[in-house]
Amino acid sequence: MTAKSLEANTLNDHIAAIISGKRIFENAFQGISRMILGKMPEDVNVNGSDTFDYSIFRGGKKHIIGLYDEINSLVSFIKDAAENGSSKEMAFVLIGEPGNGKTFFVEFLCRKYREFLSEPANRRYSFKFVNVGELGSYGRIKTIESQTYEDPMILAMNLFEDKSQNQEFLCQSGFSKEQIDKLYENYRPLGACTSYIWDSVREHAEGKIDKMLDFVRTFPVPLSESLGTVTGKYPAKDKITSSAVDLLGEESIQRLLHITDTNNPYRFDLRRGALARVAGGGIHFADEIYKNKLDLVQVYLGVIQNRCIEIDGYKWPIDTLIIATSNNSEFANFLADKAQSPIIDRCRICYVSHNTNYKLQYDLTRYSIGDRERATLKGEPLHEDPNLVYAASVAAVLMRLPKTEKLDPIEMMKLAAGEVAGEKSVKALAEVIDTLNQKANPMDHFGQKGFGQRNLGRAMQILNESSATTKGKCLFAFDVYTALERVVLDYVSDNNDRIKFLEDIKLAKGLYRERIMTEMFNAYMDEPLAIRKDVMNYVNMIIGIDAENLGPDKMWKYKDPQSGELRAMKIDERFIKSVEERLGLKTQEQRETFRTSIRKIYGQKISVDPNYDFMDNLELVKAVTDVRLKSDIAGAGSLIGALANRTNEENQKLYDRMISTMLNKLMYCRTCAQKTIEYFCTQDDEN
Repeated sequence: MTAKSLEANTLNDHIAAIISGKRIFENAFQGISRMILGKMPEDVNVNGSDTFDYSIFRGGKKHIIGLYDEINSLVSFIKDAAENGSSKEMAFVLIGEPGNGKTFFVEFLCRKYREFLSEPANRRYSFKFVNVGELGSYGRIKTIESQTYEDPMILAMNLFEDKSQNQEFLCQSGFSKEQIDKLYENYRPLGACTSYIWDSVREHAEGKIDKMLDFVRTFPVPLSESLGTVTGKYPAKDKITSSAVDLLGEESIQRLLHITDTNNPYRFDLRRGALARVAGGGIHFADEIYKNKLDLVQVYLGVIQNRCIEIDGYKWPIDTLIIATSNNSEFANFLADKAQSPIIDRCRICYVSHNTNYKLQYDLTRYSIGDRERATLKGEPLHEDPNLVYAASVAAVLMRLPKTEKLDPIEMMKLAAGEVAGEKSVKALAEVIDTLNQKANPMDHFGQKGFGQRNLGRAMQILNESSATTKGKCLFAFDVYTALERVVLDYVSDNNDRIKFLEDIKLAKGLYRERIMTEMFNAYMDEPLAIRKDVMNYVNMIIGIDAENLGPDKMWKYKDPQSGELRAMKIDERFIKSVEERLGLKTQEQRETFRTSIRKIYGQKISVDPNYDFMDNLELVKAVTDVRLKSDIAGAGSLIGALANRTNEENQKLYDRMISTMLNKLMYCRTCAQKTIEYFCTQDDEN
């Protein structure tokens, strides 16, 4: 840092930097809004409804997954407050079950805000009084910082007792009338102690502004997370140890030893409390706010409504976004007490649902598993079954979906992930969600109840510590269901929930078996994408079967949307008919209806995503797999028999070849490859 930059810390220097655009003066809501809306939001469709997605929440190693509605509610709240709407005098409270990402969401926002403020153009500044000893009555205190990290421009707007004099000073400093009007949109008076000290400075300097400003130095607000400045968290404490002092501060004995004037509000140490440290354009995070005792929540009411810290009649205005969290049960208890309605009235309540998109759950499951190299309890490298994330994610999401007559759980799961679910459309899912969300009890809303992320983490811990994992040196996918069942039995107290969750795990096992059927065929064909190719062959055949340029040899030429190349294929009507029989389509009318639906999906999906491969259509994938198993190896039963009975050389060669393919092409290790084949040879979990 150069000598010049060290000197550039007077109020006049700060004003010059504001005028030149090197620094900025804005309130907390404007800063956070500018951070989020710096890039245009992306249009997305979630559960049949159009909404927005913001890139700032999706970047970084461990970012926010899902929470589209919750993020949009928060952004709208902040934007309304930035535009001086009613949100400016409210707190934003996230309500939901434990383990659904509330705290992670707020802490992620705080981390992004600190990163945003670390950029020189966005940096927050405050001011301090130097040479305070010259004023007398301050003992050995030489320097006094603004306790609430007030912006230097707040001081600039309060230099004189007369507003017109302040505006004249700003005008002489180089601000235009329009700029001054804009500055005063964020006007607030000085805090009690800075106002008192400034009056002492004015008296000492005999009202001479240049001499008064010699006592003022600006400084950048520290961004240290551990100091709790700019972004600070106040976790709920027990009834005995919690106190308003933790939020507001208290009278300081140490300061009273120096300050001779007992009327001086600087005798109160506001930095002892959590609010003052974030009062200069920061974010205050009140974790589990309704777990606090009532008198502390009453303190929050005053802070939220008046946006100031008040002690013994002294006031310190604050500029802070207040975000809180609470679990459903604590909030319900608080809500039942009608006397607390004024506090609820000052909160913008946002109900946070669990993630119900099993594809997005892949990343959340990866968070639970961890991203570092893993080892067994004996220190040996630990392999991960390539089906583990799928198996855990599907089970977790199924346990978060409600029961409804309109859609079965698998249809609901697929539609929530934007996939095809037979004849059911995403409109059916949107109707189910609307119906559930109209219920009076928020716990009955879509996605509000279910298996939380912490429970999934517990299941992964159980899987890690099991003897099968240690002995096999592999996290085998099917073993995750045993771990999930253990967590349900040990940690889910409600009997109805327990019964539902165990049924959902059975459904997940059925889907896992279908996936393994596909994996086994790919291994048998020695081709990782064998089934995918056959599914696309069926789709292309039913598109080409009615083509005008189809010759008597049934050869059809088409342009591959993925590569853009011209390809030729032979229409195999026997293969088409076999697949459709497996789908239960017996009449020509049923077949034509199904083909029309596939062609329609092809037209809609391929135009948006040329790599779309119909692998999300589980019924079609299963039908193609069954047909290929039957035609290529005389049925799955024959393959199972060959793999289970390896007494002859031919069967042993087939087994060895499939193991080799799984090891070298499908990312299995020897343990999970052998266990997967062993599971394939059983009749368990057949739908």
